[in-house]
Amino acid sequence: MQRKRLWISCIVAVFILLAAACLYHFRYLVLGPSSAPVRAKENEDFQIADIRSSVDRDGDGIDDQTDILEGARDYIATRPIYKSKYYDTGYPDDGFGVCTDVVANALRSAGYDLQELVDQDILENPQDYEIEKPDANIDFRRVRNLRVYFSHTAIPLTTDIYDIGQWQGGDIVIFEKHIGIVSDKRNNDGVAYVIHHSGGPQASYEEDILEKRDDIVGHYRVSE
Repeated sequence: MQRKRLWISCIVAVFILLAAACLYHFRYLVLGPSSAPVRAKENEDFQIADIRSSVDRDGDGIDDQTDILEGARDYIATRPIYKSKYYDTGYPDDGFGVCTDVVANALRSAGYDLQELVDQDILENPQDYEIEKPDANIDFRRVRNLRVYFSHTAIPLTTDIYDIGQWQGGDIVIFEKHIGIVSDKRNNDGVAYVIHHSGGPQASYEEDILEKRDDIVGHYRVSE
């Protein structure tokens, strides 16, 4: 009898764990990560001055650096669901998106049309992109292309995440197969958070991930 009860308890426990996992996965598929503001340290906690760009490309009275950061947060506030699709319009318009869309929409809010800019750079420097047939609708949504584009057009910065003063909200960080916008939030060691959208379950769009990765290949700032 005791053995039977033990087996029943084990089966119930496994069922509860599976149900919890399914609910979490369902929540991710339906709702996506949380877009709520994170509570973390900021520049002033480490005596780091906020970086402001001298450029205001869209003329809205907000400098590019701040515009890009705010644009990234505006985009994740729409709670995009991760899904890779092709769009005739280039920019997803149905609530779906991938990691590159965080960057594209952040820059678009500052007056930079990444679709147009990447297409132009591909046409001017085809040897650097290794693309047989350019397609403006998708080329700007591929990490490998953005890595080349930003190396051509943006200000290169350190990839040492512990040189914390060089990492500022609104910067762009590129990994081997991923990309995001650097947050103005920091962990207890001063390492910057990243605003991103990954292909797997993530608790929040704004996360402390830099110390968990060893594949950073680029860190850029759009304007000085």
